[in-house]
Amino acid sequence: MDYGHELVFGTFVTPAIEQVDRVIALAQLTEQVGLDLVTVQDHPYQPRLADAWTLLSVIAAQTRSVRVATNVANLPLRHPVVLARSVASLDLISGGRVELGLGAGGFREAIAANGGPQLTAGESIAALEEALAIIREVWKPEGGGIRLPGKHYSVDGAKRGPAPAHPVEIWLGAYKPRMLALTGRSADGWLPSSGYAGPDELTAMNKIIDEAAIEAGRDPSAVRRLYNLSGNFAGRGGFLQGPEEVWIEQLTELTLTEGMSTYILASDDPDAIRRFADVAEGVREAVTAARSTSPADRSAVSTPATAEVSRPAVIRKGGFTVVPTPPPAERRSSVQVWDESARPTGPALDPERTYTPHELASGGHLIQVHDHLRAELEQIHDLVEQVAAGTMDVGAARSHINTMTMRQNNWTLGVYCESYCRLVTTHHSLEDASLFPRLRRADSRLTPVVDRLQEEHLVIHDVLEGVDKALVSLVSGEGTIDTLREAVNVLDDTLLSHLSYEERELVEPLARLGVV
Repeated sequence: MDYGHELVFGTFVTPAIEQVDRVIALAQLTEQVGLDLVTVQDHPYQPRLADAWTLLSVIAAQTRSVRVATNVANLPLRHPVVLARSVASLDLISGGRVELGLGAGGFREAIAANGGPQLTAGESIAALEEALAIIREVWKPEGGGIRLPGKHYSVDGAKRGPAPAHPVEIWLGAYKPRMLALTGRSADGWLPSSGYAGPDELTAMNKIIDEAAIEAGRDPSAVRRLYNLSGNFAGRGGFLQGPEEVWIEQLTELTLTEGMSTYILASDDPDAIRRFADVAEGVREAVTAARSTSPADRSAVSTPATAEVSRPAVIRKGGFTVVPTPPPAERRSSVQVWDESARPTGPALDPERTYTPHELASGGHLIQVHDHLRAELEQIHDLVEQVAAGTMDVGAARSHINTMTMRQNNWTLGVYCESYCRLVTTHHSLEDASLFPRLRRADSRLTPVVDRLQEEHLVIHDVLEGVDKALVSLVSGEGTIDTLREAVNVLDDTLLSHLSYEERELVEPLARLGVV
């Protein structure tokens, strides 16, 4: 579900002490490109890393608007009273730009070697819960001395203050059920990393947080959902593996379906940070469109005539100039999973209609993203031939294919086909409340086409399952490489036919109707 939180985007930079000037420069770049947040890890037992709070203080001093936070603070080596005052002091100095990412403390041997408590996992969680109460009491300006007896932390008459400049949020790094439940009961945010909690695991984890929040009398939406991200703009297939359009689609879907709303890029690459800023802009626009249900928003896409009223200067005449990709001239398989002659068509093109460059870009982006799927399909063919030639183990091939964009859990091909159509215009939204419903509202003549496209997504999913079954059979020795080839050939014919049909029917309506 979408918890409705404001979208926030930031960076997670490595606080290497030998390159601290570069770390500060990356933080400044984060602000310069329009991102919101700079975070650093906190490992006080590691001399190769700059002290987190000292570094964050310098970053705050050398920036103007970007927020700073630990990702996450190591509680066992930072007493909660001292930590609370460090956070509040920096928040006051920076004008309210500090948040607190907090953890129970990993690397227990290193903590113990540096004089910290040697706790079990259960004891660490109990200590964290006590610390949360103490930190919040320190930040309260009213009241007498703080008296909170505890097993791990006890304060008896500690003075309050200083109070931070703004309500500092406490985000917990949590993965296991007890920590997730604590997050739901007591934290302002949940801060996992994609390397430890993949997209397919978020639903179950969110459920634990939500149930704990409700049991504690809290609204689950009181807990912000953050996500440390690892990805590759040059990658192919999988979560955050591909160009900006892939990142925009996947992060928008996570926002609308899993409630994630703060995305933090773990990278020390300046170019990746710049590209992530473009992703942030695209996700903001897509999520805003998806969340918008106002009458004004609906009227903006109600009829082609409406789109004509505010059209800026036109430089394209004589029909629609974006050319959809035709299907291959020859099929690879004799199997046909649907009757292509039964596909409905939308309204005919108006040869007198004119288009702006912005409108024409919609169809071009759609084709570009589809080309990403076409490239992955070629990669599957290549993998099959590597197996046939004996250069790759069949188990490795199956593992590789299962991590590709088209096949990874929630990122199935059907989701991609549909959500890519929404994302490539940069303005429309996702499956449940966005492009297809808007197209139906904007031009009822497109309803049969949209219905058919959705039906084909289900068929394509079954075809993908057929490829996986052929791989399983090959691994078990029951199938042959020829069976696998045939399954991939069916996928090839099915996918390429579908993508071409979708482009043929939607690239022009996306521009004409202004569905953004």
